[in-house]
Amino acid sequence: MNDASGVRWVIVGVDGSDSSRYALEWSAHEAQLRGLGLRIVAAAQAPEREGPFGDLLRRRDEEQSSLLRDAQALLDYAREWILRIYPELTVDTLLAEKRPAEALLEAASAPGAAAVVVGSRGLGSIASALVGSVGVDLAAHAPVPVVILPKKHETAQGVRGRVIVGVDGSEKGQRAIAFAFAEAARRGARLVALSAWQPMTAFASTMGPIPGEVFDDESVEQATRTALDEALAPARAEHPEVEVEPKTVRAHPVVALLEEACPADLIVVGSRGRGGFAGLLLGSVSQAVLHGATGPVAIVR
Repeated sequence: MNDASGVRWVIVGVDGSDSSRYALEWSAHEAQLRGLGLRIVAAAQAPEREGPFGDLLRRRDEEQSSLLRDAQALLDYAREWILRIYPELTVDTLLAEKRPAEALLEAASAPGAAAVVVGSRGLGSIASALVGSVGVDLAAHAPVPVVILPKKHETAQGVRGRVIVGVDGSEKGQRAIAFAFAEAARRGARLVALSAWQPMTAFASTMGPIPGEVFDDESVEQATRTALDEALAPARAEHPEVEVEPKTVRAHPVVALLEEACPADLIVVGSRGRGGFAGLLLGSVSQAVLHGATGPVAIVR
């Protein structure tokens, strides 16, 4: 894998499933919008050759060779398919004899990587399949934004979706805002910046004495609105061309995001917000959004 040309890449994993095909087409569209190249990755892990079962595993060489041939054929087909749709796009392929998550993390960590995209579910055949756990691993560890697409969604072509970003005031949330504004600017899309709040009475029994004013829903909502405006100000100044709709919603953050988004929209969240523990690399909100979304979700670290 040589990036001496200086090309920057959108990385996408394929395994032959419908989910990965949607991810492939979405990635190509994204690469075209960004003026980047597309790098298509397939993983075919070789069995271990050492240890007590080495003799048995060595008999699987022919099976492994077949797996590699199938994976290479998949890459060749994927590249040909995308070039039919986007003939001017720079397309590269990479066959890795590794676990899918390991192969994609390595590709995402290489010089020139701009984002990595996977489908949420795989087939369980070629390349050990890009199952949901691969997307979670990537979202937790990849050094670039990770976009995960559900098994079915509206295609990017011909659909002008919105960009929806969850705002929680955290550092990673601020990076999610910056990413969301940049994506909205590229797409000419409207940006919905959503901050959720819940009544303080729900937490009163565990928080000890609390000033009476925090039980006033109107005061809590106004404070949430003020914090939202402050969080959006830097990105708004950088992208004045983006149409922004700030929204405060009385709901759990996951419910608010999933109810706001339609399949054509891109949801953007930070990998872990204010409520996360330091040892958890992927927060409960981002994980729940990944499992419940009907459209693409971008996780920004």
